[in-house]
Amino acid sequence: MAFADDLAQRRGLDTGWVREQIGRARRLDAAIRGVTPPPAGVPKNWAAYRARFIEPVRLAAGQRFWLDNRATLARAEAEFGVPASLIVGVIGVETLYGRHTGTHKVMDAITTLAFDFPAMHPRAAARTAFFRDELEQLLSLCQRGGIDPHSLLGSFAGAMGWPQFMPSSWVKYAIDFDGDGRIDLFDSPADVIGSVANYFKTFGWQSGMPTHYPVRFDPARLDLDTLLAPDILPSFSVENFLANGAVVDGEALQHPGKLALIELQNAGAPSSYVAGTDNFYVVTRYNWSSYYAMAVIELGEAVKAALPR
Repeated sequence: MAFADDLAQRRGLDTGWVREQIGRARRLDAAIRGVTPPPAGVPKNWAAYRARFIEPVRLAAGQRFWLDNRATLARAEAEFGVPASLIVGVIGVETLYGRHTGTHKVMDAITTLAFDFPAMHPRAAARTAFFRDELEQLLSLCQRGGIDPHSLLGSFAGAMGWPQFMPSSWVKYAIDFDGDGRIDLFDSPADVIGSVANYFKTFGWQSGMPTHYPVRFDPARLDLDTLLAPDILPSFSVENFLANGAVVDGEALQHPGKLALIELQNAGAPSSYVAGTDNFYVVTRYNWSSYYAMAVIELGEAVKAALPR
């Protein structure tokens, strides 16, 4: 209630309304389970992760979505410079084109994580602060829009709509792309498409730049520790990339920016690698995972390749 009073005062909201909304929230155990890290030592498996998303049902749904919204996707690509395939990939991975937008009460999820985030989490303090800000954004958004916060359903972490935007992302990046005077990420494919494109553009998407290039290694020069040290942050010029034993060909040799060596572990099998660009890093701003980024990119490309000519 102290948080509610402070929020209401800072945001100019009715104190009684804010107290009522937070007071009605209930602890959501699924949210606690969802943010609890897996046990240490659980191997990552890119091949298994990829197979969850690059599969027949999602590919077929992606083709239907693309064909139904071809003009809107083309308009978004022209306006924001973000490829239609990337937009289609994100929406497909996030919610299977609106089929699975979440069944948890967003108010319960965010309030639970704002006030009862698992203390054993290595970033508990930072995540608690994040979710308290999301709660503030949610209540402000709902108050302005005349929406009952408890009517909204989403993920265990409070992400909403086809693109699974958190409240702060809805406020900052969601746009009215169908021109009806309101933003609707639950029922307007055009608003969803435009908002995803706007998100990537805002985070620095560079039109025409690939997200990644194939890479192989020169064993005689390979310094894998140095190449992997920056993780997914592009840090190497092409010259430095080659000097540390990573080998790229063709257009990658003329890449104007920095590169990162992206490792995708395959459990007990050898890892997969690509040379990630600044645009690959932009994709990870949607979800801070190289596995997620590659799944989004490859799903979108696979859907595009399967479209009727």
